[in-house]
Amino acid sequence: MISPASASVPISTAAPLAGAALRAAPTWIFDLDNTLYPADCNLFEQVQRRMGEFIASTFALDAAAAAEKRKYFFQTHGTTLRGLMVEHGVDPAGFLDYVHDIDLSPIAPLPALSAALERLPGRKLIYTNGTAAHAERIMRKLGVEHHFEAVFDIVASDYLPKPDIAPYRAMLAKHTVDPRGAVMVEDMARNLKPAAALGMTTIWVPTTAAWSQPDPGARDHIHYTAPDLTAFLAGLPAA
Repeated sequence: MISPASASVPISTAAPLAGAALRAAPTWIFDLDNTLYPADCNLFEQVQRRMGEFIASTFALDAAAAAEKRKYFFQTHGTTLRGLMVEHGVDPAGFLDYVHDIDLSPIAPLPALSAALERLPGRKLIYTNGTAAHAERIMRKLGVEHHFEAVFDIVASDYLPKPDIAPYRAMLAKHTVDPRGAVMVEDMARNLKPAAALGMTTIWVPTTAAWSQPDPGARDHIHYTAPDLTAFLAGLPAA
């Protein structure tokens, strides 16, 4: 079992990978939702709605009260699921199956992203607070599943969500990743703090959501910003 640990550790002073060395990084670790596909697909809006329905049904609440409870869990525990488990002992499997039963029609294949991933010679992993099944559905829809070696999901994390640093360490150990040669790509800036602390090079994919943004004045854990991930990857220089 992974033991919870604080993410409040010093940011590594190691220089981030740059230029051709960045493109040639031995390992690339990608978040899934709102990172591999554009945030304007609004898939998380569907997930949030399903979370609200689950909470409303479980606690006999109306929609507004369920939304407030979901927001509280997210802000207090990092994910709604973590709050439900810690405070109410909710079975995670049933919750995850329910909230990820969503319509993926807003997602279209992204051949340009696939081509950009093909240019990266290193290993590629997915690290998500969702499930492996959810990640695999989305990767197939995008047409990029063949690029990825493995998915490290919330189950592999013992249901400890990012940005707790303990599952980051477990992910690196499980997949034999040297963080000094790894790049992590994420839409939530706070989830890059543990990656930078462990010595990874970080790339932030910003969205308009408030929870995607870094804390005011705290950006030393963000090495690169990629508003368009495909363009960023495609523009990395070759050796």
